[in-house]
Amino acid sequence: RKRQPHNTTQHSDHTGQNSTYMWALKWTRQTLNYCLRHFVVTRRDRRSFGTLFGAPLLLAGVVVMELKGRVLVYSIVGCPHCLRAKNHLEQLGLPYTDVSLDKFPQCREEVRAITGRNTVPQIFFNAVHVGGNEELQKLSDAELQELVKEVRENEPPPDAPVPPDPLTAEEDDVAIGFHCEPDEYAMLVRELKESGLIKDRNYHLRTYRNCFVGREFVDWLVEKKGLEREEAVEMGQNLVERGFGHHVTDDHKFKDEMLFYRLLEDDSENALNAGVTAECQPRPAGELSEAIRKLILKIYSKHLSKDGKKVDYAGIGEDADFEEYVRLTAQLQRVSVSELSREEKLAFFINIYNAMVVHAYVRVGPPTNLWQRYKFFNVVSYIIGGYIYSLQDIENGVLRGNRKGVGQFSRPFAKDDPRLAVALERAEPLIHFALVCGAKSCPPIKTYSGQEVDKQLQIAAEGFLEGDDGILIDMKKKEVMLSKIFKWYKVDFGAHSEELLQWVHDHMPAGEKKSQLAELLGGKKYKLSYMSYDWEVNSK
Repeated sequence: RKRQPHNTTQHSDHTGQNSTYMWALKWTRQTLNYCLRHFVVTRRDRRSFGTLFGAPLLLAGVVVMELKGRVLVYSIVGCPHCLRAKNHLEQLGLPYTDVSLDKFPQCREEVRAITGRNTVPQIFFNAVHVGGNEELQKLSDAELQELVKEVRENEPPPDAPVPPDPLTAEEDDVAIGFHCEPDEYAMLVRELKESGLIKDRNYHLRTYRNCFVGREFVDWLVEKKGLEREEAVEMGQNLVERGFGHHVTDDHKFKDEMLFYRLLEDDSENALNAGVTAECQPRPAGELSEAIRKLILKIYSKHLSKDGKKVDYAGIGEDADFEEYVRLTAQLQRVSVSELSREEKLAFFINIYNAMVVHAYVRVGPPTNLWQRYKFFNVVSYIIGGYIYSLQDIENGVLRGNRKGVGQFSRPFAKDDPRLAVALERAEPLIHFALVCGAKSCPPIKTYSGQEVDKQLQIAAEGFLEGDDGILIDMKKKEVMLSKIFKWYKVDFGAHSEELLQWVHDHMPAGEKKSQLAELLGGKKYKLSYMSYDWEVNSK
């Protein structure tokens, strides 16, 4: 469009021509902005983008090749192996298109179908499937040059995978910087915390920390708000029923007596989400756990080194988005988990466990020895639905159906423990491949949903067993070497070695390794051993 003279009034947006133009310009900018955020594009394309937005965009310090073809990388957020692969391509000066399976989940089945793999990254040079980061790094000079020649001289053939339409991306549904309207009783909690009523109390030679007395609370409401005594008691009852507080031993409902009550947020000084009031109306558990997991992954990814090997946990702690994350975890205090289905419990507690590990690394630091690891998994906790859940409680109490964990002498939940009602009826072995990724390749799912959790867990198991961290087979020695996870939690997989290996076989993806294991199991002559476990901390 021609520019209007300075003294001429612009047409308003309701005029057909201007409205269409503005819509088209907005659509174009949004699409190109999306590409700049989510794709690494060729130097030629970057130059054209730069012209439109007024600044050239080039890969600093690296001469970027001009390609007729395309290098395509399928990845997920927070995957260190994906970052290493992309960093390697950038060092080589190879432009690539990055397709995030978080943003384009519809591509997962397609990637799995054409690669036969369940892990990311997956890398293509035109139609040539290279594999993951490990395969990319191991390419010889001759092999690499052949692939570079392919994408420099040839356009992508018809059988090459095609990047998805950017407009089909699932947008990030974690709203940062926006807060809910506070629950009316959250405002009361604020005032109560400032009233001076909350203090340590002594009774029968025992100290109850951070408590307030029911009768004093009623007196305070009568004086401060001018309520009748019956109205003040009803307010105290509502405070308890809405999950903001409870009797210190859970023996009484709220009464106008010399009984001790405690705010839920003061239940444990060790809980990472303690000390913050859950001001919002309780959200559905599944929705909340997915939001928490997605936000911590988003923050984690920003502080992952370019080679994917180190995480700046101190930097995460100083990130403004991390404070938003802490406020979000406060909502766990009042979330309802007792009525969740088996699938919903799996997804909820896997997401929360993995998010809590990152949160703990930021707040208390990673454990560096055996004693610190024991303390870490038994002390690090969240207040969830009115009760304290440590990492150990979630893994062994809930997800393993209240079984003893490594180094434990008793079950996490006693018979009269109210958390026992939340535990799964039977242990789910697949959770061991979803609780924090430790393989050389990550499964292409980082956040689990109640609707698809069983399928997602199977994919995670296949991804783990596909790599050398899960299982190694030496056919000459007839030896099967498994991750130590299978030794620590052997009872979850089978009563004896043959059952264990049969379980592993049944959950492996099709391929040479699975065929080799089937052959050894058929001959019944094999040696089973376990690999050492690498506890190396990945912090900077």
